[in-house]
This record gives sequence, C-alpha cells and structure tokens, in this order.
Amino acid sequence: MANKSPKKKLLIYAHYYVPDVASTGQILRELAEGMLDTFDITVICVVPSYSGTISDKYKTQKYYLEEINGVKTLRIRVPEFSKTNKLSRIKNILGYFFGAMSATFKVGPQDYVLSISQPPILGGLIGVWGKWIKHAKYIYNIQDFNPEQTVAVGYSKNKLILNAMLWFDKLSCKRSNLVITVGRDLVETMNKRFKGRKVPKTVMINNWIDEKEVYPIPADDENVLAFKKEYGLEDKFVIMYSGNIGLYYDLEKLVKVMKQFRKGYTLTGVYEKGPQTADGREVVFAFVGAGSVLDKLVLYTKKHHFENVIFIPYQDKKNLIYSLNAGDVHWCVNARGIKGVSVPSKAYGIMAAGKPILGVLEKGTEARCLIEDTECGKCCDPGDYVEVADLIRWYIENAGTERVKQMGLNGREYLVKHLTKGISIAKYKKAILES
Repeated sequence: MANKSPKKKLLIYAHYYVPDVASTGQILRELAEGMLDTFDITVICVVPSYSGTISDKYKTQKYYLEEINGVKTLRIRVPEFSKTNKLSRIKNILGYFFGAMSATFKVGPQDYVLSISQPPILGGLIGVWGKWIKHAKYIYNIQDFNPEQTVAVGYSKNKLILNAMLWFDKLSCKRSNLVITVGRDLVETMNKRFKGRKVPKTVMINNWIDEKEVYPIPADDENVLAFKKEYGLEDKFVIMYSGNIGLYYDLEKLVKVMKQFRKGYTLTGVYEKGPQTADGREVVFAFVGAGSVLDKLVLYTKKHHFENVIFIPYQDKKNLIYSLNAGDVHWCVNARGIKGVSVPSKAYGIMAAGKPILGVLEKGTEARCLIEDTECGKCCDPGDYVEVADLIRWYIENAGTERVKQMGLNGREYLVKHLTKGISIAKYKKAILES
C-alpha cells in the first residue's frame, strides 16, 4: 500500500491564541484544530496576556514551545500593558511584531503562511515577512480593514500616518496569494481600495460559532438559572450586550438611550420604577464582557443612578451557552462608518442561541443583511437614537410573544444550514489549497 503523502505545513501568525479570550484568538483556535486533518499547523502568538498581565510562568524565557490539541504553538514573551495606556499597548504590540519576525526562523520550512489583520497593519506585514522567509504561499485573512476602521471611529486624523497605514496594508494585500474577508461589504472595500483594477484575489468566508457548543436551552435550565441568580437577572426581561466593550460600538451613546428606560433615582431625587413587560417583568440591561469603554459606562450609570444596568465579567467559553441563553434580546451593534470595515462576530453567537437581535447596524453590512434576510431581529441605523429607543420599546411591548420567539428560531435555523463551523472551515481548507 502506498504511503500517504505528508501533510502540507501551515504557519499561522496570531497575536492572541487560546487561552486568551480575544475573539480572533478563539476563531483561529477552532480554525487551526479544524484543519489538522489537512495541514501540519504551527501558530506563532504571544504568551497569554489579553488582560494586559502575564503570569510568572511566562516571564523567564523569550519563547515557549507548547502543543494544544495537536496544534504546535510558539509563544513570544511580550511586555505587560494597560488597556488605558496607549504607549504601553504600542510597546506590547511591537514586542509581538518583532518577536514574531524572529520566531519565524525557529519553525522550519512551511508551504503556506496565514496571518490575520490583527494587530492593525502589522498583522498583514508579518504575513508578508513569513511568505518571504519561508518561500511559502501567503493567505491574508482580513477580519477588520485598517486604516479604514481607525478613520471611522476617529481614533486618528493624522493624514500622513493614515496614508502610510493604507499603503502598507495594500502592500500586504498585493503580496498575498489570497485575501479572505468575512463579509460581503468587506469584499466591496477591497474593490474600492484598488479602484477595481488589479484587485488581489479575494474570497469571502463567514466567521462562525460552534453550533454544537452554543444552542437554545430552556429558560428553566439549572445553569441558566444559576447565572441569572448570580447577577440579579432572575424574573427580569434581559436586553443583553455580550462581547468586547470597546471603541467601535458606540456604546457610550447607546447607554444614554437606555436612560429613558432607567430604574432608579433621578438627579433631583425622584425615584423612577422603570418599564415592565406585559407579563410584569422588570427590564434590565446587561453588559457581559470587558474593554476600553467599560469604565466610562460604569461611571455614567453610577452618576445617573441606574439600578437596572448590570455589568458582568467575561464568561469562560464553556459558560457562554448559559450567558447567551440568559438574555431575552441581544444587541448587535457597530458605530457609524464601520460598513465594509468590520463584521461583529457576536451575531453568530446570538443566532446560535436562538435569540432575537436588536441590531444597530448600517444598511448593506454583512451582519444587517443576515439579520434582515433571515428575519431574526430588527435593525436601525447607527446614530438614529430615536429609532434605537423605539426598537427597545417594541421588544419590551412584545416580550414573550410568538413573533419574537420565531425571530430567534429563524436565526438558529439559518445558522445551522449555512453558517456552521464545519462549513466555514471546509471553505478555508479549499481556499488555502487552491491559493
């Protein structure tokens, strides 16, 4: 019997990888493990440090070679950082970038190199470096377009810097053998970048969530009840935001809209009961996660005496099914200007849990198209805060109705048919081999 031909070798550059909770790290873990039947995979990443701190276990060496579920990982020690200190974050990111360049020499020959668009610009450039050093084919996975994202949220207005960022990221695209984006509107952005001429080969593959790990479960499930009890959500109508509480979601403005539905004392000392659903449940807004905007939201709700806004820490992946099922309605939001730049992956988790979506998303974005095509929620435009309030009010008035329940079921049904982990990973394997 003839021996099987050896697997092709694939090197993945990932700023964060499990056990870090960054969404891209989780996606790359499932992608890498799901492709082990086709590729021999090595991941170059940082030591666990998404929170900014590093355990003593990872402070004695420059590199740490580990294996996680069959995937070889070469971890780079980087400086600790504070999420509120730009300089420390820059040092951390540069530590990864230059460390990854050096680590490339330590992993042997490779047939393919894959990098993602994180950190911005540098994620693409490190992939170009890997292609050059390893004489390999390069696949650039763009999860977020930069500097377009930087411009959209007003993070920088320095034209010299922004033009340089765009030049370098277009270079990464041009040097790639294939660009994989995660949304229809992101494919349009590629065409716009190159004005329709000599556009790098580009395909779209949706992100995903494991539909076997997150699925609808009854409201009286003991784990869901335990989660609700721990965070004061018992017998409440829960409008939940779950994910990164960061710059790109307009959350500082949205929390001000929630003030219309506040329970608690006003600044003049008047106590407001807050709205209730038809079946008598109080309305609660729950934020699950962490990020650079979290402290501002907490400060605002304390200043204005919100009693029905609750902040809940990141949940371990194994508990995500319970936290998502504890929400009655889920936010899926992006700030204005994010169309064609980024796709909020939280939409997949909400659909997997069979919950209706309150979308604040621009028309034509991947997430809004999914929501509207499948009728799994209601959407309005970012910045239209009157309409946002109207949608909140609609969900409160229609809480528990068959129409709202069907929205959640619609999302789950579509996801199982078209957006499973297995479907997307099979597309990645085919795209890489044909690059």
